[in-house]
Formats: sequence, structure tokens, C-alpha cells
Amino acid sequence: MRERVAVHLLLASVCLGLLPGNGALAQTAGAQGTATAPSRADERLRALYNAEWAWRQNELGQLEGSGPGALADHLPKVDAASQAARLAYWENVLRQLDAIPVDQLSPEEKINAAVFRASIEGLANDVRFKIYEAPFNADTFFWAGIGPRQGFDNAEEYRRYIGRLCDIPRYFDENIANMRTGLARGFSVPRVSVTGRDATIEPYLAADETSPLFRAFTHMPSNIPAAEQQQLRTEGLAAIREAAAPAYRALLDFMRNDYMRQTRTAIGASEMPDGEAYYQAMIRKFTTLEITPQEVHQTGLREVARIRAEMEQVMRRANFTGTFPEFLQFLRTDPQFYAKTPNELLGYASYVVMRAQGQLRNIIGTLPRYRHGIIPVPDELAPIYTGGRGGLQNCMFNTYNLPARPLYTLPSLALHECTPGHSFQAALALEGPNRPAFRQETYFSGYGEGWGLYTEWLGTVMGIYQTPYEDFGRLTYEMWRACRLVVDTGIHQFGWSRDRALAYLRDNTALSEHEITTEVDRYIAWPGQAVAYKLGEITIRRLRAEAEQRLGTRFDQRGFHDTILGLGSVPLPVLEEQVRAWIASVENAPATPAGRTTG
Repeated sequence: MRERVAVHLLLASVCLGLLPGNGALAQTAGAQGTATAPSRADERLRALYNAEWAWRQNELGQLEGSGPGALADHLPKVDAASQAARLAYWENVLRQLDAIPVDQLSPEEKINAAVFRASIEGLANDVRFKIYEAPFNADTFFWAGIGPRQGFDNAEEYRRYIGRLCDIPRYFDENIANMRTGLARGFSVPRVSVTGRDATIEPYLAADETSPLFRAFTHMPSNIPAAEQQQLRTEGLAAIREAAAPAYRALLDFMRNDYMRQTRTAIGASEMPDGEAYYQAMIRKFTTLEITPQEVHQTGLREVARIRAEMEQVMRRANFTGTFPEFLQFLRTDPQFYAKTPNELLGYASYVVMRAQGQLRNIIGTLPRYRHGIIPVPDELAPIYTGGRGGLQNCMFNTYNLPARPLYTLPSLALHECTPGHSFQAALALEGPNRPAFRQETYFSGYGEGWGLYTEWLGTVMGIYQTPYEDFGRLTYEMWRACRLVVDTGIHQFGWSRDRALAYLRDNTALSEHEITTEVDRYIAWPGQAVAYKLGEITIRRLRAEAEQRLGTRFDQRGFHDTILGLGSVPLPVLEEQVRAWIASVENAPATPAGRTTG
């Protein structure tokens, strides 16, 4: 156990008392109609999800709103007793939800009930399987998300941030205790997915203004007087020096001298305690589908065969006369496909995003006002991070190790992560319909990542891919997600080795070796999450084909996309139900002479 941190008098004065004792989107077809008085069932459901959301926010140290500025002055409790209390609370919520008659709910509340149930079941299962005993994965860490990437809006938000900095020792102690318990029962992040991740802690050892935790204090808003800004910087630096940095030092010591030496060498989830049930629960949580690992695996094999045939066709269109493995080697090694500088990569990504924005009017009816930026992945995360990640404020691209970042896959990545993918989705959600708070903050991977992968295919409709190489890059990314179905289930259900998983991606995609290794280690550390992308995209593509077949000349992709995006994040069965309701509404609407539906 680490020694207690000696708290400086200045830190005590800082921390004492801080710690705790629009544009409306298109309405879905099922939710349309004249407003009526809420039923008793509606009232019971609203009371239940509003009470749970308020309780959950308090449990997680969150206030009203979103983003770092809406966080409380402390970090959440993560000890085993608090986790058990949460499970008991959520189990009681599910019992109350079971008692509400679904057939008496209004159309919109039926959607809310389905979203709420899937959310609570996922949260409860996380605790039931004690996922908190392995509280990080290959690229997402409890120690890396405390400091924001930019500053706050006012002095009160800075004071709450300082309170969180003061609370880091307690928060880390609880996580370390959980991880020790996980080690003892064989539940941990596999060693191969931990190796090298300890380096992400090192930047936080700095006890001065070079700490990433101090970044928020470097640019403060002018509404805070200069003297108060200086006082906040002084207090923030004291919290970093006396509380945060020593806690990170103790965490790094634990990771290197305890965790990494004792964590399991087996990589499959099914090899952990109650592993098969755990893996099935994770597939259910991330995909929102009732589907077995065996069914996922077989779907992946079929998709890999289909996409491989398309890749062979595009290779010939590029006038390459060699074999498929030779073409992959050509793409991985020819200098023409790689940026020479970070700004070249960021500039090309920005160009793709701007071209996509120029096509939005043709593919989506409701557009948000909010616009995202484009930035590089922070240096402290870049070596082990994915190629990009989309968010409301910014879409990030990884500029570390440029020879591993092919430009021919960049258009697909930009569409998926930025526009009309995740960053675009986040902006729509920000400006969308006034929905219950819990629903605004809910995210299902099957829906969100399914849409992201669908937008990569949508780039063919938008004219984004300008060369056979970029089209092959799109297929490489689709093949990558299809391979995930095979590799994830192979690892976690069928006993695949890491080498076999690496070889499968290497043989079927044009991803670089760095990307292949990073991705497989991510799948090992995060069972089930990777299969959501392709299953969600398959659902959306199937629904589009059904809409085109049923509607013929009446099909308008803007209405189709508005229906999907207007729902917000929902379980895939709800998405299917609502899209089919939209199709029926278009079928039943009067047509104009030109074939368009009215309204």
C-alpha cells in the first residue's frame, strides 16, 4: 500500500470544504399525433426515470448540463460498497419498470421506456459482473479523463475542478483496491493490453505547470478578474503538486510493480469467472440485440467473404496486376499514401470534412448550427490511441507515427468520426427535441457506431471517394469491422490466440501493422464492444434497402436519415420499429404529380 500523501497547508486551505460529506429534428412516425393528457402509465414512467436520473447524476458527481463544466467538486465513489448499493438501486428500478403496463404508454413514452430499460440493464450488468474491478481498457483510462482539453467558462467551474483535483488520492485508492480484488479472483485486464499503457500515467507525474492537469488554467476567460485568475492558478497548482501528482506516482508504482506482474496472461473473456455469461451480457449491452456469439461469428464470416470479393474488383480497377497480398503490401509501403507532416494529415482530413459538409443538403433534411473543430490526439494518448475519435467540440486525428496512418483510409475515418458521423450526431443531439435528460445522455454503440459505419458507405453516394485507392480504403475499413465480428468472438468465445487474431486482420485488410496491433489489443481489453459497429450498420443498410424497395420513387434519403437521427441513440429493435413506421407513413401519404409525398 502506498504511503499517505502529506498534505501541504496551502492544499488544505484550497481543498477544505470542497470535498463531499434549435433546430427541432423530425419527429418519428410513432411519436406523431395530437398532444393528449398523459396517461397514468406515462406519469409513473416519467417519475421513475426522472428520479433515477437525478440519483445517478449525484452518484457520478455530475450537475445539470453536459461537458467538464457540469461536473461536481468531487469524483464519484467507486468502492465496492458503493457499487453494491447502486446495483440494489437499479434492480429496484427494473422491478418498478416491470410493473408499468407498456401497452398503456403513449408512443413517445414507449420509446423512452425501451431506452431506459436497456440503459439500466446495462448499468446493472456492469456492476453485477464487477467490471469496476478492471476499470480501464487498452485506450480508455480512469486516470486520463480528469483534466479537460480546454478551460472552463467561469470561476465556479474552476473551483469545482480544483475540488476534483483534491479528490484524486481517494478516487485512485478506491480504484486500486478494486483492481487488487479483481486480481485475486482472476478478473483483470489482460497483460498484453496493459503493457505500455502505464506510460500514459507518466505525464501526470509532473508537479508543475507542465502537468496535463494544469492545461485548463493556461487560457482562462476574461469574465474572471486577473487577480482571481492568478489565485485560481495558485490553488490549482497546489492541488496538482500536493494531491494529484503524488497520487499518480502511487498509481504508477502499483501498475508497474503489482498489477502488470499479476494480471492474467489469458486473453479471452470466457476464461474469466462466469466468463461466458459475462461476454454474452456485453454483446447484449453494446449491440442491444438478442444474438449469440456463434451467430455474430457466422455473420462476420459471411461479411468478410462478400467484402473480399468487392476489394478484388476495386484492386483491378486500380490497374494493379499482382496478387491481393502484394496489393496490400503496396498500399502499406508506398510513400504516396502517407503524410509527411502532422499538418498534411490534419489538412487532408479537414478537406474531406468540408467536402462532406457541402453534400449535407442532399442527404439530411435537418442540419445543426453547431460546428466541430479538428485537432490532433493529445501527445500523452497518441501512441496507444485509435486513428481518430469524434466529439461535440472537436474531431481528433492521430498524427503519431505518420507511416502508420495511410491517407487512403482517411476519407472513411473523417466521415465516420466527424461529419456526418459522430461529431455531427453530437451537434444534432445538442439542438434536438426536448427529451428527458437521461435520454439526451444515453449512448448505444449499436446505434451510434452503426450510423458511423453507415456514413462510410454513404460517402459513395456523396461522391467523397475520388480514387480507387480511397474506395479500397473504405472497403478496408468495412472489412476491418467485419473482421471484428470474427476476431472478437474468436478471442472471447472460441479460444483464439492474439497471434491468430493479428494474422486474420493482416490477411484481410490494408491496415498498417501499428493499427492492427492497437486494434486487436483493444478488442482483447473490451469484450463485445467491437461487434456493435457492423451489426448496427447491417441493420441500417437493410432498413434502407427495404425503404427503397417499398417506396420506389417516393424514397427520399433525407427523410430516412432524419428519422434515424431524430430518434437519438436508441436500441436497434426500436430503430427498426420506428423506421418501418416512417416507411408506412410515406406509403400512406398522398403523392404529388411528381411522385413526391406531401407534407
